[in-house]
Amino acid sequence: MKLSARNIFRGTVTNVNEGAVNGIVTIDVNGTPVSSTISINAFNELGLKEGADAYAVVKATEVMIGIGEMKLSARNKFPGTVTEIEEGAVNGIVRMDVLGGNKLSATISMNAIKELGLSVGCEAVAVIKATSVMVGVD
Repeated sequence: MKLSARNIFRGTVTNVNEGAVNGIVTIDVNGTPVSSTISINAFNELGLKEGADAYAVVKATEVMIGIGEMKLSARNKFPGTVTEIEEGAVNGIVRMDVLGGNKLSATISMNAIKELGLSVGCEAVAVIKATSVMVGVD
């Protein structure tokens, strides 16, 4: 299967916490936990269990970028280094090295890129809400 999502990270399920309607699955990607909130139906259909191989999938438009220390409710905060900025008229694509050498893409406004002072080589944090992380299995 090919996906339009730019961010696809392979890892291992390390925790499954099922609730009445939704649950949280944690996928270890190169030593970093990635949390996803998905429906119980999805849990059952995917057959998720600890030790299983899985993918964390995130559209670039669902990734926020921050600088410095931040207190946020978002479960997924991945520090890294900006490796590339592709500028557009309104939005830009910021690419970072995160999660043990994985590449991550974020589509954010050019205004945000400028306000944050983002440039190649600077340290930043990719922020992703757990509800924005899709889970896939082979």
